[in-house]
Amino acid sequence: MKILPLDTSSFRNIRLENKLYVDKTKWIYEMLINGKLYFLSRPRRFGKSLLVSTLENIFLGNKELFKGLWIYSSDYEWKKHPVIVIDFNE
Repeated sequence: MKILPLDTSSFRNIRLENKLYVDKTKWIYEMLINGKLYFLSRPRRFGKSLLVSTLENIFLGNKELFKGLWIYSSDYEWKKHPVIVIDFNE
């Protein structure tokens, strides 16, 4: 049984440490392909940071981290894009 990732919101760490990740990449793909602008408003501890971390890894082209997830076998082009992360936690 996989461990719950209670101590991190880093997609990379969750995948590399084989922790539990609920695959939301199909909906992320739909956002990327069909969307224009999004405002992410959710309560505290509701996965905003994990979603942003997942998007960061998609835009950096880290396809291998997504092995076994929906987006890995999709027709998404794994091109690298510049990513700027502003972290207000520090």
